[in-house]
Amino acid sequence: MRKGLARSLARSLAPRAAVRRLASVPDSSIYPLSTSQRIFLTGYAAVGAFVDPKRDDLIAVLGETTGTVALCKCRDRMRADEVGAALLQERPNISTAVLEQKRLDKLPVNTFGRAYFDLMAKHGFDADGRRPVRFIEDEELRFVMQRYRQVHDFWHVLTGLPPTVLGEIALKWFEMIHTELPVATLSAIAGPFGTGMTPRKREILFERYVPWACRAGLEAKFLLNVRYEDLLDKDLDEVREQLRIEAAPKAPNAPKAKPS
Repeated sequence: MRKGLARSLARSLAPRAAVRRLASVPDSSIYPLSTSQRIFLTGYAAVGAFVDPKRDDLIAVLGETTGTVALCKCRDRMRADEVGAALLQERPNISTAVLEQKRLDKLPVNTFGRAYFDLMAKHGFDADGRRPVRFIEDEELRFVMQRYRQVHDFWHVLTGLPPTVLGEIALKWFEMIHTELPVATLSAIAGPFGTGMTPRKREILFERYVPWACRAGLEAKFLLNVRYEDLLDKDLDEVREQLRIEAAPKAPNAPKAKPS
């Protein structure tokens, strides 16, 4: 398989075509990468994601090719926790089918689950939309990365950050401090200078959100040790208190244009 992948990449004249070919393999396929393949994919994904932050396929590749050390730390923290260890053993999947059984749309408006449902419905998100992990061979580490992706929208709800460009970058700062994953670090550092970030948004990010993220990311309970599926019917503020999550500050309204 490794030789076949190398030939596939070598035949491709454009790096984008190589990544697109990799992305077309079945979701269940796992590709072991050689050192040269890992370096190639990391470099291409990093540049491509910086140029176009909406390329979630490249961000996914980047997370998998750079995260081994940090994922091992996350796994060790999960192994040391009762709930985290159980999650590693059971490896539950957060899917639309599972969440539909919770009837989130019928929950009271103040609940964690209803806030999650409203966020997903408002922005047209789908719990099944997270990309599968394809370049991590170790089963436990693969689950840690998949879980990290699947709980991302729960973290939006808990922190109160909207899925806007500014909100996503602020959340990446929180994730960088909280998980130490390189993909979060790269997004947090490069994101402020990418597409969609104006000078005013950068000012808001560094004045309001970065200090909050550094503080909240350290103070929160380790959020990969949480069985979110069991908290959906709980009051949102109570869940935040239980997990020691400080909600993010609200972004100031954009100043109105002066009449000419």
